[in-house]
Amino acid sequence: MDETTLEHLVGAWLPLPDVAERMGTDVGKVRRMLADGTLVAVRLGERKVLGVPERFLRPADEGWTVLPALAGTVSVLRDSGFADDEAVAWLFTPDPSLADLGTGAPTLTPVDALAAGHKTEIRRRAQALAI
Repeated sequence: MDETTLEHLVGAWLPLPDVAERMGTDVGKVRRMLADGTLVAVRLGERKVLGVPERFLRPADEGWTVLPALAGTVSVLRDSGFADDEAVAWLFTPDPSLADLGTGAPTLTPVDALAAGHKTEIRRRAQALAI
């Protein structure tokens, strides 16, 4: 996937120090989350800085947390042969067929559907993409 297209699809990105700050932790813990698949990041820009899509985080009672359904969904996408940048692109690509999930939005992205609690449907679709 073209980096510019990916940046446009996602919109808001956070470098790892900003992710750590939002989550009230340190960058080392964020890197461990990347290593264990709880979170995913992509290298962006001329300097190839790791960036996390801002929508992968959501407000919690005390600070911010990772979208709960993200880790399992990313695991399914990786098992289906997707690289991290391809998985992020898929999660942020609008899919008109997701409007049938009844969230009221005319066109959802898979990450919108995950945030709305439709992890089973999104993971089913991700499994169907296996290459």
